[in-house]
Amino acid sequence: MGRDLSAYREVAVESFDDRGTVRVRPMVGQAYHPLLRVQCARAFVTDYPVGTRFLVHAKLTDRLGGPPFLYVYHGDPVVVLTTAQASKFLAEFRRGRI
Repeated sequence: MGRDLSAYREVAVESFDDRGTVRVRPMVGQAYHPLLRVQCARAFVTDYPVGTRFLVHAKLTDRLGGPPFLYVYHGDPVVVLTTAQASKFLAEFRRGRI
């Protein structure tokens, strides 16, 4: 069975240094809190410098009742955002909110 694409949303995420470990989090200004964990392909943290911004398709999920997190399918292409592209995406998101 294939992925349910209707459950996925475009989310701007960024890598950051979490006390020596590189992790990925949602950028500020979206529907998701920046402390929410993001599970994604290892390439996001190994192939790009800390602070790189990405545009991903993610869905909110949990693992057997555990804490919620954003899941990014590992087979999706990696889309790197420039600072201008990230600002434009976040501005469009804010305009689209109800």
